[in-house]
Amino acid sequence: MSSDAELKNLGVHVLGKNSNSVIDYKVAYNELTVNVRRDKIISFLTFLRDDVNCKFIQLVDLCGVDYPEREERFDVVYHLLSMHHNKRIRVKITTDEGTTIPSVCGVFPSANWYEREAWDMFGVMFDGHPDLRRLLSDYGFQGHPLRKDFPLTGYVEVRYSEEEKRVVYEPVKLAQEFRTFDFMSPWEGAKYILPGDEKADKEGKKD
Repeated sequence: MSSDAELKNLGVHVLGKNSNSVIDYKVAYNELTVNVRRDKIISFLTFLRDDVNCKFIQLVDLCGVDYPEREERFDVVYHLLSMHHNKRIRVKITTDEGTTIPSVCGVFPSANWYEREAWDMFGVMFDGHPDLRRLLSDYGFQGHPLRKDFPLTGYVEVRYSEEEKRVVYEPVKLAQEFRTFDFMSPWEGAKYILPGDEKADKEGKKD
């Protein structure tokens, strides 16, 4: 595990070599996080991969984060690993619903499915992606499920229609109304008759 001092030195090195790309960096919880301008993400990740002091040759993960209260509501987060130096780095950029960001598939081919997942779950568009389509949800799915404002029940439901002999999409219909629960244990003094208890009362009166 890298020390905070080593990570701070790496942050200084990265900032010094990419002053036009890096917004800021910080070290917290023994992790280095670098915030980068989204239009510079390709050149910055290329630097991290090729620089002799970095050699972050493996893209471990790419994911989205939603902050709907912000103007640029999405963070796109890249986690990189340098096996040569035994270090990790987190790179973050921001975007909104209508702004595309450059695909990094040309730098790290493993980003292909990660970017598809981010598009599917958050609606983040990646410019230059070779095959940007849904990955986890159905191709006819509406919306992006990991957005904070996505309804819990979704927009449509899918079923197979025997009459039409095909899969059909219909608006979500709840089978029952939402119910409230008090989560009180019946052994701790519930003030109501639980389903089935009324039978026991009737039998007791017969005796």
